[in-house]
Amino acid sequence: MNKKITRVLKTNMALYSLCLVAFAVAAFFVSPLLALGEVVVIVLIFLLSRRNTRAAQQSVRQYMERYTGGMDSARSSNMLYTPLAMVVFDPYGGDILWANDNFLQLTEQKDVVFDSKVEQIVPGMPTHWLLEGKRECPELILWNHRQYRVFGSISHAEEMTGAKGTLASTYWLDVTEEERLRHTLEDTHPVVAILMVDNYEDLMKACPESKRSAVLAAIEEKIGHWTAGADGMLLKFDRDRYLFVFEERSFGEYAERRFDLLESVREVVAGEGVAATLSIGIGRDADNFDMLFKNAALALEMALSRGGDQAVVKDRSNFEFYGGRSKATEKRTKVKARVMANALGELMDDAERVYIMGHKYADMDCLGAAAGLCAIARKRGKIPHIVMDLENNAVHPVLKKLMQLPEYAGVFVNGTEAFLRAHADTLLIVVDTNRPGSVESEQLLDSCPRVAVIDHHRRGSSYIDKMTLNYHEPYASSASELVTELLQYLVESGDLLKAEAEALLAGLVLDTKNFTNRTGGRTFEAAAYLRRAGADTADVQRMFQSDLEAMISRYDIIRQAEIYRDHLAVAALEKENDRVTAAKASDELLTIQGVHASFVLYPKGDGVYISARSLGDINVQVIVEELGGGGNSTTAGGQLTYGNVAEAKEHLLRAIDKYLEN
Repeated sequence: MNKKITRVLKTNMALYSLCLVAFAVAAFFVSPLLALGEVVVIVLIFLLSRRNTRAAQQSVRQYMERYTGGMDSARSSNMLYTPLAMVVFDPYGGDILWANDNFLQLTEQKDVVFDSKVEQIVPGMPTHWLLEGKRECPELILWNHRQYRVFGSISHAEEMTGAKGTLASTYWLDVTEEERLRHTLEDTHPVVAILMVDNYEDLMKACPESKRSAVLAAIEEKIGHWTAGADGMLLKFDRDRYLFVFEERSFGEYAERRFDLLESVREVVAGEGVAATLSIGIGRDADNFDMLFKNAALALEMALSRGGDQAVVKDRSNFEFYGGRSKATEKRTKVKARVMANALGELMDDAERVYIMGHKYADMDCLGAAAGLCAIARKRGKIPHIVMDLENNAVHPVLKKLMQLPEYAGVFVNGTEAFLRAHADTLLIVVDTNRPGSVESEQLLDSCPRVAVIDHHRRGSSYIDKMTLNYHEPYASSASELVTELLQYLVESGDLLKAEAEALLAGLVLDTKNFTNRTGGRTFEAAAYLRRAGADTADVQRMFQSDLEAMISRYDIIRQAEIYRDHLAVAALEKENDRVTAAKASDELLTIQGVHASFVLYPKGDGVYISARSLGDINVQVIVEELGGGGNSTTAGGQLTYGNVAEAKEHLLRAIDKYLEN
């Protein structure tokens, strides 16, 4: 050990001595007297250096004796026979200077410990954390099939002697059993899943009564086969619902297979070609079974609100989504619309103020839905207010027509004004979004005690959770369609103004791409109602006209588009662009033969935005959600968090690859 200490703190004078001798030899040929003086200086420096080195080594020996018995016997005994394994080494060179008996017993190289480096005795032993001033190794050390938590500190000989030298003292705690118990506890933690046949009614209607039991038996066989390997408990507790309780150890395998039960259940087809679909809500990482079941129920609700045919996992704070790539089919009933209409009417009757707010940078669907709600509020004797940024929006033609009406005098207010006027009797109706970060004014949303949400977009992990009324239908084409259905139960045919009917119809036209996307029977019923209310289709068409400059910009975007993976069009723009122009360019790209989905990335202000469109075969919402956006299966977008378009494009292509591979 003494030799090791000497080597660690040895002052390296060889190079200096060589240089001084060389100078003395050279000086001898010039001036022997000068050379003699240099020799004297060399001797003095050598003696002084040797003295300082010995002093430093002696001081460190005294320091080490605290571990080896140089101090009082009680302290020596404590250090030598402590139950913790201890080792002292040079953190730079790795030379082991000292170790107690417990450490020596752990190693299989007891005889060569003091002639080895710490990396040779403990392969992969990190030392950087000691030099960074940390007191504990950030990861567990696996050594000789055991796991150790290592604590330690750095001691500087310089503090005692003025000479340079560093020692690392480490203490080793065997945590193998504790880690095994921890992993066992984690693996056996319960997980609760609720499985629901989300198109149960359609399946029963699609096959004769004599074959219904066979269809249900085939579904149960698929579910039973999927759950068999988990050693869990499967219980049917409703005609279309199953409770599955299993352990955390099986969750990783299910997630890795991306809940392939969703795919296998689709193989069960009823008589008229209707394939069975399943929604799964999973609750995990909770403190008790009650919370696990609530998380599972919340996850199932989220899965259904996103269109069904998918699995959603809810832990303490986050949602994870699997599946949801198939087209959603219409599953709404007029009974729900009537119930929601009555509930909304009662909320308006009880409110003193009614505010209607959509998403930032309002579009035709957002304003159309708001205008329809204004008609309902007037019928109930209320003075409504629409919260909107009158400058930054995509609805100037509709906005201009509405603001010319006497009924809309003073109706439009900004978020700050609405926030200052809001009080306990205020009703806030949020339309065309369910994400708190997307609304026109988050302050107003937080301050209103009663909030109603009317939306058709699929839910993301972030959504408005404090809702007095939630009319959320992901199967609807637009928010305007939902509001039009409410109108039929709450107002007379003559109560809806012509401009309001046209605003609602414009919202329908926008979100259905002229009745070609996400269009069901209820969509045409809503359009027919608005037509009877006085909406002029020619006037609506004129609302979507753009000037020559906007059209040139749109085709410039199309010119920059690239085809990715044979059927996807991606345009990444370097220059700032208008959101409406980018959205129209996305729609236009879908008219190219062979293109199933389109993505337009463009900078605007301090951020990067995306506009995504699909013909329905590809769920663009799932892709855009990976980047921080949202929407529905055929229309998605949002502001991204990336610094530039090039970075955003890289992440977009990665998200597309992930989607297609899964």
